[in-house]
Formats: sequence, structure tokens, C-alpha cells
Amino acid sequence: MKNETRTVRFDIDLNIEAYTFKGIKQKFPNHFHEYYVIGFIENGRRYLSCKNKEYTIGTGDLILFNPNDNHTCTQIDNKTLDYRCINIQPQIMSKIVYEITGKECLPYFNQHIIFHSDSIFSLKELHLMIMKETKDFKKEEILFFLIKQLIEEYTEPALFIETSVPSTEIKTVCEFLEKNYTKNISLNTLSELTGLSKYYLLHSFTKQKGISPYNYLETIRINNAKKLLEKHVPPIDVALKTGFSDQSHFSNFFKKFIGLTPKQYMNIFNPNNK
Repeated sequence: MKNETRTVRFDIDLNIEAYTFKGIKQKFPNHFHEYYVIGFIENGRRYLSCKNKEYTIGTGDLILFNPNDNHTCTQIDNKTLDYRCINIQPQIMSKIVYEITGKECLPYFNQHIIFHSDSIFSLKELHLMIMKETKDFKKEEILFFLIKQLIEEYTEPALFIETSVPSTEIKTVCEFLEKNYTKNISLNTLSELTGLSKYYLLHSFTKQKGISPYNYLETIRINNAKKLLEKHVPPIDVALKTGFSDQSHFSNFFKKFIGLTPKQYMNIFNPNNK
């Protein structure tokens, strides 16, 4: 699209990513991330589904995704979206929480959308500093105060992440997909592995995980692709190493899930790229 921009920075001081999307119309399919996403709508409106709950979100609304929160998002009335977010890996979040609370644990945010949140002012200031590659310690100060506020307002008294325990069969499928994501996997294989009929397996998996088995597999492939791209592995090699049939197929899937091409994402981690 002519007027759209997609900008990403990786802050080496904070060890977090910052994304800026302006003028995009892209629909994001049902997927999840292995990291926390803290973002806000700068302009525009969207339909959002997260963990089987539906929302209509717009300018000034704060978004909080825990690791593995499945979600999907699409535009309203074919209008464009301006969006900013930061992504925080669990190991980095754990260090931040320890600095704030003195406890070795991870927060679980119990609200995914905070409408017209005042927190977006701090988040936007932090985001802009990351985008400008500011070196002042004010950047870290804002991050700590922001996370402290979000923990106090949007987590349960117990900070540890709470996850529902899937059935043995669904856990078996997850483990199989995570170990064999580079291979061509059939529904027959998963059915034989669990002793469940194909439809019952699809129904049970989607109900328990909030995402279909194939979308779960796609997300695993994309998450592993990101790790390889961060190590500057060429996209053509990443495609082969993560189970995609060719680079074109990989590039299309990657942009659908992440909002960037593989090369754009890889360049985030190039120290010579500004």
C-alpha cells in the first residue's frame, strides 16, 4: 500500500522491540506470540478477538497480550490503522518484575483491552524514545514505572502466570508439533497419535487452546523463523529450516503474522542498520 509505513527498532539497552504501523489495512489471522505485547491504537478502529472474547477497539485504547494469548484482528469499514507497541520477552519481563517487586515471577494481565487508558501517554513517550534510539536513562525509568502501573492495575494479587491445563491428548499434540514443525504433518498422524477422530481432535484442540492445530503449527514455525532471522540467517535458509515449501510461501506467511517481511524483520537486528 502506497502510504503505509512499518517501522521497527530493537532497543539494545532495554532488550525489547518497538513497532510502528501507520496506514495499514492488514488483517492478522488467529495466532499467538511467545512474548508480551503492550500497544495502543493511535488512529483508527479494529475488530479484535482475543481468547474467544470480541472487542471493537479504537484511538486511545491500550492492548495487553500475555505470552500465548491467541488473537486475531481486522479493520473496520476498510479504514487504515495507526498502531504502536512494544514486545517484551518473558525473560526480560521477569527481570523487570524482579526489579519492581523483588519476586521472581511473571505477570498475567487479566484484561486484554483497557479503553481510553491514561497509560498510553507513558507508553507513547517510551516508544518514541526507542524509535529515536535515545540513550538517556529516562527511557528505563519510564519502562519501570509503566510496568509497575500495569501490574498494580491489571494483574491478580498472585503475579504468577495462570494457564489452564490441556488434556493429555492435546498436550501430546502440542509437544509433537513443537518437535516436528519442520516436517510435513498430516491430520491422520495427529489422529493416530492421540486415538481421537479427526473432527473431535480439531474441535477439542481449538476449544482448549483457542486456536486450531494448523494455526498453532504456523505460529510455531513463524516464532522459530524469527529466532533464526535474529541471528542473520538468510530468509531462503530460514524457509527451509522451518518447514515452508519455498521462500515465497514463507515470506507471505511471515508478513501475514508479523506485519513485516522476513528481510525487514532481520534488518532490525543489524547493528549497522539505522
